Amino acid sequence: MTLTSPNPGASPHRDLAAPRPRGGVVQSVNDSLVIAKRNLIRMSRIPEMIIFGVIQPVMFVVLFSYVFGGSISVGGSTSPAAYREFLMAGIFAQTVTFATAGAGAGIADDMHKGLIDRFRSLPMARGAVLTGRTLADLVQTTFTLVILAIVALLVGWRTHTSLGEVLAGFGLLLLLGYAFSWIGALIGLSVRTPEAATSGGLIWLFPLTFISNAFVPAENMPPFLRTIAEWNPFSATVQAARELFGNLPEGYPVPDAWPMQHPITASILWSVLIVVVFRTLSVRKYRSATA
Repeated sequence: MTLTSPNPGASPHRDLAAPRPRGGVVQSVNDSLVIAKRNLIRMSRIPEMIIFGVIQPVMFVVLFSYVFGGSISVGGSTSPAAYREFLMAGIFAQTVTFATAGAGAGIADDMHKGLIDRFRSLPMARGAVLTGRTLADLVQTTFTLVILAIVALLVGWRTHTSLGEVLAGFGLLLLLGYAFSWIGALIGLSVRTPEAATSGGLIWLFPLTFISNAFVPAENMPPFLRTIAEWNPFSATVQAARELFGNLPEGYPVPDAWPMQHPITASILWSVLIVVVFRTLSVRKYRSATA
C-alpha cells in the first residue's frame, strides 16, 4: 500500500514536521517565560547573590531604626516608633530600586560572554531576552521584599489598614522595581563590562533616593530640593505605600504638589511611563547592539 499526500506537489514529511505558526504576542510571552526560568535557575545556583541582596536592606532597616530613630522629627513627634513606621516604606522602595544594578550587571555579563549572540541564532522574539531577565529580577525582588517585611515586623513596624491595602502597597513597590529594572537593562546594554553596569546602576540611585521623602520629610529640605523631592517618582511610590500601610503620622503635613496629593495615581503613572520609555529604548539598543 502506498501513501499519497493530499497535495501532490508537497512533501508528506514536510507537512507532518512543520510546526504550527504562533502569533507574535504568544511567541513573545512564551520566549520571555523560558528566559525568565533560565535566569531563575541560574540565580538559585548562585545563592550568595540572593544572600547579599537580602543582607544590605536588612542592615538599612536596623541602622536607620535604631541609629536615627528618635532623632528625626516626623509630624512633630520624635518617637522612635513613629519614625520606624515612617521609614519602612522608604526602605522598601530603596530595596526594589537598588535591584536595578543587578539587572544591568546580569545583562552586561550575558553580552560580555557572548550568550546574547547565541540567543540571536534561535527563532525567538527579540525582546524576550530582556523581558525574561526583568521578570526573573522581579521574582528575586519579591523574595527579598518578603524577607525585609518580616525583619521590619520584628523591629516594630506595623500596618494599620486592611490586608488588601497592604498588598496594594507592596504591589506598587514591585511595580516601581520592575520599572527601574528596565533602566538597568538599558545601562547593561550600553556598557562593556558587568562592573561598569553595577557602578552605572548605583551612582544615580543615591541622589534619587536621598532627595526624596524616603528617610526625612521633604518639608525639612531647602525649597529647591523640596520641589525635586515632591516630583520624584520614588517619592510618589513611598508616599503611596505609606498611605496604603497607614504609616502617615498623625498631623503629618501633606505637600501641595500634585504627586503628593494623589500619590497612588502618580506612582502608577510614573512606573508605567518608565516601563514604556525604557523598554522601548532597551529593545532598540538590544537590536542595534546585536545586529
